[in-house]
Amino acid sequence: MEVRVQNIRKEFARFPALDNVSLDIPSGELIALLGPSGSGKTTLLRLVAGLESPTGGTIFFGDDDASKKTVQERNIGFVFQHYALFRHMTVLDNVAFGLKVRTAKRRPPAAEIRRRALDLLDLVQLSGLEKRYPAQLSGGQRQRVALARAMAVEPNVLLLDEPFGALDAQVRKELRRWLREIHDRTGHTTIFVTHDQEEALELADRVVVMSKGTIEQVGSPDEIYDHPVSPFVYGFIGQSNCLDVTLANGEIWLEDRPIGLRAANEPDGPATLYFRPHDVELIDGCGGCLAGLVTASRRVAGTRHLELELGRTHPRVEIELPPERAAFADHTRIAFRPTRWKLFQKGERRITAREEVVVPELEATGT
Repeated sequence: MEVRVQNIRKEFARFPALDNVSLDIPSGELIALLGPSGSGKTTLLRLVAGLESPTGGTIFFGDDDASKKTVQERNIGFVFQHYALFRHMTVLDNVAFGLKVRTAKRRPPAAEIRRRALDLLDLVQLSGLEKRYPAQLSGGQRQRVALARAMAVEPNVLLLDEPFGALDAQVRKELRRWLREIHDRTGHTTIFVTHDQEEALELADRVVVMSKGTIEQVGSPDEIYDHPVSPFVYGFIGQSNCLDVTLANGEIWLEDRPIGLRAANEPDGPATLYFRPHDVELIDGCGGCLAGLVTASRRVAGTRHLELELGRTHPRVEIELPPERAAFADHTRIAFRPTRWKLFQKGERRITAREEVVVPELEATGT
């Protein structure tokens, strides 16, 4: 089922939780709504589900306007963060619940309901546990039951709201891989909400990055990480460093010195330089580069993270190096240069109904 969100607006007591949001989701896609708390991602999910009504705009399921339809009429499968299983029901009865409560005209025969529920338990790798109760299951098993229950009604769209948020890190990782396999086998159009960027980048066909009720960027995981289109996306996705710089005659300057990076044909003026900690090279002798003193060093898996102080007026930056190249004592001076970077020139300020924001007017990229 294709889902189209067109110019959706949602206000709560005149506060715009969503502001003119549009999004096309092809049939069979697994898409992630990613953003910090308050970005509007759960509100958008609830609007698609029919749990909230839009202040303005339209939601289409295929060619049908679903905006005024009830949850039941939309035939949605919904998986919540905290499972929402019926504690007094067995696993089998939980999975079969959505079919049993249908009207007589739409309800399958009892034998068919049981067969479908058992097939789904086999799909989610819980065969043999159908007689247990939720309290007798682990957190990961309960979430699998919740997913099986959502799929039992053969939903037009499967919605997941922070489905792994209540689980520990190792279980989350296992279930992410498992959910992707389930999606590829069933082909449901799936929308899931998360604030975990690793989860979104690993699972989704496309990622929708949201902030303050609007969509900042939509793209594949590679596009979102490698080609962020705004300062917010660059700062939110992955680790990044941010420095206030100045453009002059096609060169990038930090305070009173050039740093060896060029931004040809860009207008002079203040700008912000972004680069990832792993996208750097060390320089022997600094004839146009960045340089700072090591203030902290820590091992993270297969890399060494060094924190550098470039000067009292600048935020500290972090770079990543292979452990064998990172045996630096505190207060050692290191010269380096970004190998991949992005520049956002500061634009004019404007006032919105919610806050003062900076509008990026120009961007340049270095590779």
